[in-house]
Amino acid sequence: MSACFTLTAVTLIHVIPSQGIYDVWTLTTLDDDVFLVRSYSKQVEVYDAVTVTLQRHIAVPGLGRWSNGITACARNKCIHLSDWDLQSSYSSVQRVELSGRNAVKEWSVASDPVGLSVNKAHNLVVTCSEANKLQEYTTHGTLVREICLQPGVTAPWQAMQVSTGDYVVSQQTSQGVVSVVGVDGQVVRSYGQSQTSDVGQMKGPSGLAVTKNDDILVADKNNNRILSIKRSTGCVQELALSIDGGIPST
Repeated sequence: MSACFTLTAVTLIHVIPSQGIYDVWTLTTLDDDVFLVRSYSKQVEVYDAVTVTLQRHIAVPGLGRWSNGITACARNKCIHLSDWDLQSSYSSVQRVELSGRNAVKEWSVASDPVGLSVNKAHNLVVTCSEANKLQEYTTHGTLVREICLQPGVTAPWQAMQVSTGDYVVSQQTSQGVVSVVGVDGQVVRSYGQSQTSDVGQMKGPSGLAVTKNDDILVADKNNNRILSIKRSTGCVQELALSIDGGIPST
């Protein structure tokens, strides 16, 4: 894996703080809103994307203890949340309509749903970590297809579809790997596996984002950083977070 030496600066503007034991768990954006879920919470907090002030709450009674994923769909004007219960082993996804009464629809999915994304067909992609598979659903919960991830993919956390139709999958392991897999579940290419670079080994990569050029942004969780992977060259950069004037309190 080749590396680039330039750090791209990112300036911190706002901070949404934790509330006691209720950590910020996952978030997404849609239009002018930020949707945020905290641990142990049965509601979604909605913030203004510019001022980062709290606007309202959306109650989602079906949420359990571990809500690991959230994503928004601009086409269908909704958000989806993944959730699983350790005691009952029940795994599900909730769809919240963002118009009218914020109606909630829930359906069961394969074991341990974590990262969520919306693909180019505007369908929901659920990464099921324990089941080691990806499940694609329509926005109303009809299963479109299931991708069983083949050897070479372990502990998948999030998957995002790129323009070729393949999926980028993060693997939250101590020797972290980000792989590109086909719709047959086979690994096409991996970044980070048994390779070294000037940015070092990924550790526990989790959240992903894909740019319009199919380049990949990775939340390298256990290294507390964000990496950028340029797919055409394999070039890896670390995004440096600059803080002007300290961390704001709100």
